[in-house]
Amino acid sequence: MATIVQAVRMALHYAEENMELKDVFGEDVGPPLGGAFRVTQNLKTAWNSPLDERGIIGMAMGIAMAGDRCVAEIQFCDYIFNTIDLLKIAGNTLWVTNGQMPMPLVVMTPAGAGIRGSVYHSHSFDAWATRLPGWKVVMPSNALDAYGLMLSAIEDPNPVMYLLPKALLRARGAELIPGEPSDEKQLRSMIDAPLDNNSNWKVNWPKVEKFMIPIGQGKITRSGDTATLVSYGRTLPICNEVADELAREGVHLEVIDLRSLYPYDWQMIKTSVSKTGRVLFVNEDTEVTNFGEHLAYRTTSELFYQLLARPRVLAGKNVPGVGLHPNLEENTVPQKHSILEEVRDLLREAP
Repeated sequence: MATIVQAVRMALHYAEENMELKDVFGEDVGPPLGGAFRVTQNLKTAWNSPLDERGIIGMAMGIAMAGDRCVAEIQFCDYIFNTIDLLKIAGNTLWVTNGQMPMPLVVMTPAGAGIRGSVYHSHSFDAWATRLPGWKVVMPSNALDAYGLMLSAIEDPNPVMYLLPKALLRARGAELIPGEPSDEKQLRSMIDAPLDNNSNWKVNWPKVEKFMIPIGQGKITRSGDTATLVSYGRTLPICNEVADELAREGVHLEVIDLRSLYPYDWQMIKTSVSKTGRVLFVNEDTEVTNFGEHLAYRTTSELFYQLLARPRVLAGKNVPGVGLHPNLEENTVPQKHSILEEVRDLLREAP
């Protein structure tokens, strides 16, 4: 089974061969490195940009305005904040030109904690991204979704922010990408260049197929009727673990993987919460002005009379940064024990 890194790389290869993807670029994205996490290794359209995030976003906008499709990488989302004004312009260009100037660009960037990256490599960007009108925002939690969402993002005429959960980049999927070899060692030998003595090595791309996940469509990963957990990215697999543990106690949680933060699958959330009456929104961005707060507000506003308990949000602590020491990181963003504790507290709350 492919990792998220391998899945995105195969999606980009498919797109450059079949979807007129002309440019994949960013800091160290091209040869010889192929990106800090090797996501763009061996792609024929990949090239290295200067170390200039504003230049990367500006170049992506120019390529899109010229009618070509591109994927621009910001090496870590921690470095994207000095481009906010350009991101806002990219988001409103189609609107201000009365639909005459599409902006078919993808900005791909790793986000979140989980790699012990401290204050310069552990930020989240999901809440900021959802505040950019005109942008679509996606964040996969597994390899198959990573593949399908990337192809949908490249095909979309709107700018798409493609957030990669840092902690899950090497996690292997549970489902095969169409056309992917079932032997993970075979896949690795085909598309992962050896770390040394690779001068004579050549990539052998598998014949992957077109597989797309519509942007805005969530997925129920665990079915239940006691309470609803809504998450995405790094915290989604942890929510699945919590649901599995409580299922052994006879408590059946419904877990929703949003996959798309904007537009998001409100109908799926609405149907689930109407059934369970209880909901916890989980992510690792800071708790103040968190995207989960918007979802909790909408849930309260539209489903007030279906609720058995107040909607809750479990998010990262509102601190200036994530510390380098494992204890600091683990106590800053949600972990399994904190999600489990919050769920048990939610279930104890009387209607």
